[in-house]
Amino acid sequence: MAIEQQLETGIGSKEDAGSKIARHAALLSGQLQQLRMRMYPPKSEKMLRPFLTNEVSKLTSIPDSTLKLMSSEGRGPIPSRLENNHRVYTLKQINELRELFAKQKPAEALRFLPRRREGEHLQVLAIANFKGGSAKTTTCVHLAHYLALQGYRVLALDLDPQASLSALFGAQPEVDVGANETIYAALRYDEAERRPLRDIIRKTYFDGVDLIPGNLEVMEYEHETPRVLANKTASGAIFFERLKLALSEVEDDYDIVILDTPPSLGFLTLSAIYAATSMIITVHPAMLDVASMSQFLLMMGDLINVLNESGAQLDQDFIRYLVTRHNPNDAPQSQVVAMMRHLFGTDVLLPTAIESTAVEAAGLAKRSIYELEMGQLGRDTHKRAREAVDAVNEAIVSLITKSWGRE
Repeated sequence: MAIEQQLETGIGSKEDAGSKIARHAALLSGQLQQLRMRMYPPKSEKMLRPFLTNEVSKLTSIPDSTLKLMSSEGRGPIPSRLENNHRVYTLKQINELRELFAKQKPAEALRFLPRRREGEHLQVLAIANFKGGSAKTTTCVHLAHYLALQGYRVLALDLDPQASLSALFGAQPEVDVGANETIYAALRYDEAERRPLRDIIRKTYFDGVDLIPGNLEVMEYEHETPRVLANKTASGAIFFERLKLALSEVEDDYDIVILDTPPSLGFLTLSAIYAATSMIITVHPAMLDVASMSQFLLMMGDLINVLNESGAQLDQDFIRYLVTRHNPNDAPQSQVVAMMRHLFGTDVLLPTAIESTAVEAAGLAKRSIYELEMGQLGRDTHKRAREAVDAVNEAIVSLITKSWGRE
């Protein structure tokens, strides 16, 4: 009996590599689903915490006293009350406040509601590097959340088959994302199966952020494109134009699109570079990571030249380097950062993404630092992390608004 059980479980028997990997994948996927079920039961959905009046005041520039007066008089969205009787607003209510004040004070509308205006182009921001561990996804989710908290309309697009960005938004790639529900559905060459981009966009629990999720299906584009190019059977746009054209279908719905690119320079990354109006290259300040980035830049330069020879015009508003997982007290890291600033000058963002236990703790809970309440971590730890993340995102938003011609 014991021998039969061993054979059934693969213990004591010779198992080929493919079977073993498939079995391990199934075991791990099942375990992750169990963990997810414990964190988010079937009938519950991931929800964003409410915001206290003082937080709402900082986010909207509406005075705290005005918010309290409006609440007392029953004007505008009515906040809920906590057990301690403090008023709290949802992000949806905060955005309602923004729209209300923008209408009441048209001369100051941009201060309350900073969404892009007529004549300002859709900003498509690619977060890129082909080395894993450079904090691309962490950068994407924190930027998306920050933008939404400021009142922008954001589309987060997961181009990475590992789909970590999707998971952070509560969509487990193996369970919640089905066939033809990723960006591949809008890019594929089979016209009968291709779907409009709007059909695959999902609302998220974070008001103001929509998501196009990813999973292993996005790799089909990497496999299908070379066959189509070899056979010259493509219908419609050439491979690198397809993402840009797909995004143009929803151009009026968003202010900023954030592309979480794969850690490779394949057809999807090339499509992202062509579609992007700007790019942030994340880099961990260690010599091996910088050496890897050097190879990434060389290869990207060659690929851009190939695109230019194909008649593609790359007109990007800005390209910046963001130092991530940075420990300012680490001497070797400081030397690497100094070298980058010497070589690239102001193309390296002045704020850096500080290595923080608060950000790591938030990531383990599949959250951003913006989703954690102050009491969930040490006050000083949370404050330092929040200030560092805010500084990075403020610098990026400044570049975006400058590209729109705003002062």
